[in-house]
Amino acid sequence: MNENQTIKPIRPTRKQKALLDFIAEFIAENGYSPSYREIQDGMGYGSIATVAIHVNNLIKRGHLIKRSRYARSLELTASSQPTKITTNEVAPSEEKWLVEKIEHAFKEVELNATDLTLNSLDHLYVLIGALKVLGMEGAAQSFMPRLTALKQKQAATRTV
Repeated sequence: MNENQTIKPIRPTRKQKALLDFIAEFIAENGYSPSYREIQDGMGYGSIATVAIHVNNLIKRGHLIKRSRYARSLELTASSQPTKITTNEVAPSEEKWLVEKIEHAFKEVELNATDLTLNSLDHLYVLIGALKVLGMEGAAQSFMPRLTALKQKQAATRTV
């Protein structure tokens, strides 16, 4: 297969995913791809032929690229690169931006307090919940009195 050809990858099986993870980890630690023997030892395969079968299947499925006639030439395709798991930590600049956006949403609802709908209050509840999920409990608590006041206004307009 020509190395310039691109194949739409098919989702790997569990064993193939384990092999891809092993190769990615090996490359990250060493700066070069593992040999077939290193894959055999690392994955506990019985023979080099087993490694070759698995690697060839991953190449056919579009998860690996191998340059012909080169040792240690396995490369993960972009779709097979391990995704970095990010936490829900928010940078201070992002926190400020997010609070300003929620402040704006509250002002919009407060300006139209005569037309309070359940959807607008639900939207504000979702925004406050997002703050809590992102670990910004203090900011979420600062919006709660305003939300309570809006909820009371809505209840008062319903009873009239």
